[in-house]
Amino acid sequence: RDGIDGMMQTAEGPALKVRVRAVAENGEANRSVESVVAQWLGLARTRVTVAAGGKSRIKTLDIGGEPSELEALIAGRLAAFQ
Repeated sequence: RDGIDGMMQTAEGPALKVRVRAVAENGEANRSVESVVAQWLGLARTRVTVAAGGKSRIKTLDIGGEPSELEALIAGRLAAFQ
């Protein structure tokens, strides 16, 4: 089942733990990560893209929108994990 499993610590700092069923082939897993994160945030799928780490388990995402609105949205979603 695809979804967000909470937070985890990485060498780069705290990160979302995203679970996807798609195989890491032809970018399918990256597209699934984008879709899961967009759905979790309630955003259009096109607003979330993998910016770095396309071939890594740790990815950096670009999320399009007004920074202050996104900050509040993400903080609200993360509050559920605390």
